[in-house]
Amino acid sequence: MTRKSSFPPSAPCIPCRLAAIGAVVLALGGGFAYVGGWLSPTRLSATRIINQFQADAGQHSGFRRNHAKGVCVAGHFDSNGNGTALSSAEVFAPGTTPVIGRFAIPGGNPSIPDGSVPVRSMALMFTQSDGQQWRTAMNSTPVFVIHTPAQFFAQLQANQPDPATGKPDPNKVKAFFAANPETKPFLQWVAGHPPSSSLVNASYYGIDAFRFTNAQGQTNAVRWSVVPDTPYSPVTPEETSNKDFLSTDLVNRLQQGPQRWHLILTVAAPGDPTDDATIQWPSDRKQVDAGTLVLDHTNPQVDGDCRDVNFDPTILPAGIKPSDDPLLAARSSAYAVSFNRRTREEAAHGSADRKPSNGAAS
Repeated sequence: MTRKSSFPPSAPCIPCRLAAIGAVVLALGGGFAYVGGWLSPTRLSATRIINQFQADAGQHSGFRRNHAKGVCVAGHFDSNGNGTALSSAEVFAPGTTPVIGRFAIPGGNPSIPDGSVPVRSMALMFTQSDGQQWRTAMNSTPVFVIHTPAQFFAQLQANQPDPATGKPDPNKVKAFFAANPETKPFLQWVAGHPPSSSLVNASYYGIDAFRFTNAQGQTNAVRWSVVPDTPYSPVTPEETSNKDFLSTDLVNRLQQGPQRWHLILTVAAPGDPTDDATIQWPSDRKQVDAGTLVLDHTNPQVDGDCRDVNFDPTILPAGIKPSDDPLLAARSSAYAVSFNRRTREEAAHGSADRKPSNGAAS
């Protein structure tokens, strides 16, 4: 004989439902704790990576933990429509999309001389008419120095200043590169390409691969770059004698008129790696000129439009998705930790604390 339930067939088991919800909340909480590194202090996490940036560069309240020295720019993107063959994102349809951007140099100290590093960086945020955004953070090198987040963390550790000298231990830096041969393409490229004399005569590369899907549902792996109309020239010793020569030059050039780059989409062939940013794709890969990036004005990051933008490269419009590159998730997480820290510091101390001691527009 089957025993009948005392509840009507349609009545929910309230205690059961609460228990199930509680289990889901605990599982999600545990997941967030694991990602944040709270349950395992020795596990590599975004928090540990940002802490290591601070150990390397010192504490600079209200600034990004990397690319701390920078300047805001703004303008627009003129699409010629060619990009629609690869992606259904509105930004590639013929027309104009507003852009907020930021030029910067690597490092967590907002007062370092511009000539102290060979790499320049450009970050952009395209805002479509439907409200969707495409954010990208690019470097002036076509490859990245390492392949995995663990290698990146090891590089940061190797570059932590020795308390006795205030500088990284050269033996530790040398040992890192010797133990990680994946760094050779980056080192070789930098050795063969002197730094540009300006922010506006450098090319910038998205480095990581992404998945582009067009209106017909066809998907391709794509990397992108922006190539300047202004001819490249290498930096000179006279230019680097001004510790803020890059931002000074940018202001002077924009006073003369808008600066332009062509947005180039490079399409992978079967077998090209999409999960390794240390490897360039062959130069004969199909390239699509999708239009022109036009930057026409700048202002200091202390009060510019870019100040409160987190240039997370995984914030993408429909038609673009991240690839399987492990650096993308790590970058997104680390950017979030950095963003949260600096905005909390701004709220606690005010934006005046964000001005570098040298008064530079950075």
